[in-house]
Formats: sequence, structure tokens, C-alpha cells
Amino acid sequence: AAMKQTEGLGDKTSIIKFEFNPKDGIDNPALTLTEDTDAEGMGEPRFYLLSKDSTETFGFCLHEELGCRGHIIRQIELGGVAQRRGLQDGDRLLQVNGHFVDHMDHLRVVQRIKASGNQVLLAVLDGDSYEAAKSLGRDLSQMLPPDIRPRLCHVTRDKSGFGFTVSGPEGTKGTFQLSVRQDGPADRAGVPAGSWLLELNGDSVRSYSHTQLTRKLKQSGNKVTLLVASSAVEEFYRLRGLRVMAALADPAWLPFKARELHLVKGPAGYGFLLKEDDCISGGTGQFLWDVDEGLPAEQAGMKDGDRVLAVNGESIEGLDHEQTVLRIRAHEERVTLLVIDPAGDEFYHSVG
Repeated sequence: AAMKQTEGLGDKTSIIKFEFNPKDGIDNPALTLTEDTDAEGMGEPRFYLLSKDSTETFGFCLHEELGCRGHIIRQIELGGVAQRRGLQDGDRLLQVNGHFVDHMDHLRVVQRIKASGNQVLLAVLDGDSYEAAKSLGRDLSQMLPPDIRPRLCHVTRDKSGFGFTVSGPEGTKGTFQLSVRQDGPADRAGVPAGSWLLELNGDSVRSYSHTQLTRKLKQSGNKVTLLVASSAVEEFYRLRGLRVMAALADPAWLPFKARELHLVKGPAGYGFLLKEDDCISGGTGQFLWDVDEGLPAEQAGMKDGDRVLAVNGESIEGLDHEQTVLRIRAHEERVTLLVIDPAGDEFYHSVG
């Protein structure tokens, strides 16, 4: 079959390799969502939570093939995580980190997976079931749960407290449900009423007693960051043996945001310097300095000390200085940079 060429990602296909990290304690190779179907024998979506470290690569190829519909899993690496976890040749990718992607352009899907960093949650459907569902005119997005993302929420105390109370079964560690006061700090920070607390300031609460949790909250001062999941989201992960991680969370409620800078080169260039330096999280990163007043970089909102996360939609994690410079120069007259300021960088590192 002919395969669409994706520029800069390989000769004939976009290569995405996944590696499993045993530290994550994921026991089940694949997990399904039960759904009544109109077609006898039609399969169900399967979910895979895959993790790697920054020195490892991922373990399958994602193809767009002429004559075949969907984003197709191919060239599964022998002995790699994709094979060990149960991904099958011909599976169609439906969802990346809770986002439905079947309707998206191939390159955008590749970028979503790359941008997820070292952890990604995939939903796939076997090829035969995918083709059958398409032939029946089914809405594939309806085969998937509407919301499977936990939330990260940053709560600032007011004179009456954080605006939530914690309850849990007496004598049981690590099980905490939150009652949220309407219009209080937690409510305004996006904490859903009745949600389950999973992490406090980047640390799992799984081993905490109620007394220990209360002490940790008091030690947090005026601000606290919570990883929380609604009952439906918590049940989704628990029933499938999947671990909820901050990397999979919806960060929309957080006060710290990555910024996308669109630069068009002027007669004097972009007007910034790129420097490699140590990162808060360890290792090295690429930082922006000497932003020239009045030139395109400053006009786009660039600040001294910003760290570059992605160039033209692709993560630069693991790239050295020269490789990053080549990415920036790939399109001579314009570039898009995803950056974060030092305060935001430190915050995201602190919550994992």
C-alpha cells in the first residue's frame, strides 16, 4: 500500500516509538470499554497507558495509507512495549490523552503524541471493527468515554481556608473525597465537587492517613496543588488497572501556561539568542536570552529566561543545542516556539 510521506519524520512514514517503564506498575496489557454495538462481533476500544524515560524511544509506526481509512498502527517493534502490551498491526488510533483524533490530519496526530512527552494514553480499535463501524456510519467518538482526564488545580487559601473538606473511610489510608464549598477557593480553582484526591503538591496521597493529609495541608501554607479525579474518571482508571498520573491531567485550570510564539524574521533577524543550560528537572535545556527590543522575538512576547519546549509543534525534549538550532532554521523566514517562563517551569516540575 502507498503511504503518505510526512516531511521531517522519515522517508515514508511518521515513526513513533513507545517504551514501557516497569516503575509505573501497570499490570494489564490492554483494557476495553464495554459498549453495545449494532454489528455482531464488532470489537471495542482498547486503552494503553505507555511510559518511557527521556533516553528511550517509542515502539511502533503510525501510518496514513492510501486506500485505508484512519491512523494505522504498523511495524510493531519485536520485543518492544507495543508488542508486549498488546497493540496489534492494523489497529486504528482513536484517541490520544483523551482527545479524539480520528478526524485529525496525520501530522497533527503525530505532533500530539510527541508533545505528550514521556507518557501517553492511547485508545485504539482493531482494523476490522474500525472498517465495520465506518461502513455502518457510526460516530466513533461515541464509542469512547467523554472525559477521562484528571485535573490539576492550584488553590489559593482565603480567610476561611482552601474551600474544601476531606472525608474518607475510617481507618483506611489513601482514600479521600473532597466536599467543595460553592464559590470558595477550591471551586474557583476548578476542583469538581465530590472528586477524589490523588496527589497533593506532586506527591501521591495513597499512603497518607487522614491525620497525615491534614498535616501536609497545613504545611502547604497559602497555596496547594491538587491532582483530582471525578468519580467517573477515577472509576475508568481503576477498573482498567491504569494509574492516574499528573502527566495525563487537564492543566487548563492552572495559573501557569506555556506560550506559543509566532515569529516572522525581520531584516535584522529574529532578535534573540539560544543558550543551552541546566534545567530545573535535571539534564540540559534550551533557553532564550538577549531578547532585542523592538525586534520580532520581543514583539511576539518572548522574555529572557524562557525555556523552549517545542519548535514548529514538535517537542525538542532530548535534542541538543545544534539540533534545536537546525529545527528553528528549518523554515527560513518564520518559526513557532512553545516556551515557558522560569516560574511556570519550576511549578510543573514540582507537581510532576
